[in-house]
Amino acid sequence: MSSETFTTAMFLIAAIISAGVLINAVFPVIYTLSGTISSSSHKVDERLSTDVKIVTTYASGENNNARIWLKNIGAGRIADANVRQADVFLGGQGDFIRLTRSETLTNGTWTYEILEDTNDYWDSGETLYIEAQTTKVPSRGDVVYFQFVLPTGLYRSTTFTAGD
Repeated sequence: MSSETFTTAMFLIAAIISAGVLINAVFPVIYTLSGTISSSSHKVDERLSTDVKIVTTYASGENNNARIWLKNIGAGRIADANVRQADVFLGGQGDFIRLTRSETLTNGTWTYEILEDTNDYWDSGETLYIEAQTTKVPSRGDVVYFQFVLPTGLYRSTTFTAGD
């Protein structure tokens, strides 16, 4: 009987040690995964609450400029810093370039203004006015391509006809 008791005790001690090793190995992984899932959930929520719409456009090949108005139709607000880091592409269809953001409008650049802005955020319902200049703007009657890309990956693009 004592050998059976000793064997049972050894198996019990081995099981307790194994459970402790398993818990020490699994808990850090679970903790790391919960942080990753929480971070991913926050990013998905941000992306789902952010949406913009191109309201209207105008381009003139004669003046090499374009004007675009975009509306924030999402529930979330977009920081001014994100708008500054946005990519703007403009030109003829199949012949466009990425413009550089600048404080003053010159060839190959774009500027912007958040209309109705009171807090340095592009809030829901506010309009973003973009003015761009490039020699890639086609002549009157030709198709103009425009694309706006936020650092979060949200993008909107359109084609429209150039005017005077």
